[in-house]
Amino acid sequence: MIHEHPLAYLLGLEGLALLRAFTGEHDRDFVESRIAEIRGLLDDEVLSGAAVDVDRVDTVEGYRLWSRTYDDVDNAAFDIDGPLVRKILDTLPAGVALDAACGTGRYARCLADRGHRVTGVDSSPDMLARARVRVPQGEFLLGDLRQLPLADAEVDLVVCALALTHVPELDAVVAEFARVLRPGGHLVISDVHPEAVARGSIPTLRDPSGRPGRLVTYRHLVGDYLRAALPVGLQLRRCEEPRLPTRERSRPPDPTMTAEAVGAWDLWPWCLAELVPEATRAANAGVPAMVVWHFQLAGS
Repeated sequence: MIHEHPLAYLLGLEGLALLRAFTGEHDRDFVESRIAEIRGLLDDEVLSGAAVDVDRVDTVEGYRLWSRTYDDVDNAAFDIDGPLVRKILDTLPAGVALDAACGTGRYARCLADRGHRVTGVDSSPDMLARARVRVPQGEFLLGDLRQLPLADAEVDLVVCALALTHVPELDAVVAEFARVLRPGGHLVISDVHPEAVARGSIPTLRDPSGRPGRLVTYRHLVGDYLRAALPVGLQLRRCEEPRLPTRERSRPPDPTMTAEAVGAWDLWPWCLAELVPEATRAANAGVPAMVVWHFQLAGS
């Protein structure tokens, strides 16, 4: 169970903003404004009573619930990782490709369009059913990333997108990717950056009764990926940490806005951030949204 209190998020943003001011990024007026804003938040009775208890939902159940709307959701991550991953894929020859944790087949489709013979593996039967419709020429298998249903050295390319933050440890999964790759094969990973996870970038779900839940998510440091990849013979070819597009302020802060505008839980934490726009901009300035990796297995 997660106890999500809007004050915890808002004060966290204020704290991050103040830490950046402490190291010289902002002036005295900014610091005093943050402290005054914190006092106002603590005095707001609406905020003090707005906490929500949220279930942790495992990936099988979570993606079963999410499968019907996954492709319809305006997921900003798709727009951030997509151009980088496609740019890497465009440099690689067509061959046998694995879309690991393929979901509804977003990258399986991309791989098939580039001439690859595609296999997709996922732990969600509901997601696989949609992938089979999306990429009818692909082969889609139910399986676990820690025990892929493929033979040793079976594929030339592995793509894994938006999945590894949902596994507790990277080592076993990355070792499986290396096992199924042929020597000289390529591994492309995209995922939510650990800084974004720390700031609440975790999928929200509701069960059929409307009870709120978040998909089980783990915060892997950037170095954790390297510590998993290098010992199994994966050599780093590229790493990118794309940031969210910079948003210009569309309107000045509304001094009459209060915590009554906390919004629906389904939009937390992003709608909460609108209550403290200056602190949000300062806390998130330059922070990466995702991390994209390109590795190549040693050998020829």
